Amino acid sequence: MGRERQQLHDTGKVDTTCVVFAAGTYFDDRPSIPHDAFVVAADGGLDHARALGIRADAVIGDFDSISGPVPEQSGTIRLPEEKDDPDLLSALKVGWAKGARTFHIYGALGGRVDHSIANIQILARLAAHGGIGYLFGDGTVVTAICDGSLAFTADAATRGAGRMVSVFSHSDQSTDVTERGLKYQLEHATMLNDTVQGVSNEFLTATPALVSVGKGTLVVTFPAEAGLPNVERLHAFSGDLGALSTAVSAALAAPRRSA
Repeated sequence: MGRERQQLHDTGKVDTTCVVFAAGTYFDDRPSIPHDAFVVAADGGLDHARALGIRADAVIGDFDSISGPVPEQSGTIRLPEEKDDPDLLSALKVGWAKGARTFHIYGALGGRVDHSIANIQILARLAAHGGIGYLFGDGTVVTAICDGSLAFTADAATRGAGRMVSVFSHSDQSTDVTERGLKYQLEHATMLNDTVQGVSNEFLTATPALVSVGKGTLVVTFPAEAGLPNVERLHAFSGDLGALSTAVSAALAAPRRSA
C-alpha cells in the first residue's frame, strides 16, 4: 500500500525550544519548561503533562499507553499502532516543523531498554541535521553532538563535580575528539563505536569543560545538576527529520488490506 505522509507547515521560526513528554519512566526531577516553548505530548506522555498541570500544544501517538481521554483539539494527531516511526520521533517532527531545533525530552529514559536505545538513536538523527535533543532522567542528561562542541562553564562543572561524564562514538568513527577540563583528557583523538574509550569521566571543581568532535557524532551523558551546555557547530547543516508518516507500516508480514 502507498505510504501516507502528512506535510507539516514549517513556521520558519528559528531557535524555538520544544519540550516533549514521552510515555516512559518519570523520576523525581520536575520538568522545566522554557518560556515560549512548544510542548508536545507523545501518547501516554499526555498523562504526565496533565499531572504536572502543563498544557500540550500538540498531542500525537497511537494512544495505546494513554490512560486519560484523547483530547479533541486541532493539535491532536492520531497514528496507527503498526507504524515505522516511534511516537517520540513523530513528536519531534511536529516540533521541528514549528521551528524547534532544541528539544527537551522527558520520559524517554528508564523502563524498556530497547526504547532507551531507540531514543538515543533519535538524538543522533537530530544532531545529524543540526538539531540537539536532551533526554532527562534520574538526574542524568543524555545528548548527541555532530561536528561541534558542548561547553560547560566553571560554575556548571562545580555543580556537577564528582559526577560522571561519559562520551561514546555513535558514528563508526569520530575524529578530532577533544575532552578538556575533565578528570581524564583527550586532544584530537579518534573514537570508535565498538571500543569503549570515554566512559566514567568526571567534572572538575571550578574548571570549564569542553567535549568536541571534528567529524562524527558523539553521545554524551552528564549530570543534570550541571545544567545544559553551550552548543557550537563547525558548519551549517541541511535537511530535516523527514515527513510525518501516518501510514500503517509497509513492512508488516501480513499487510492490512485497504478498507
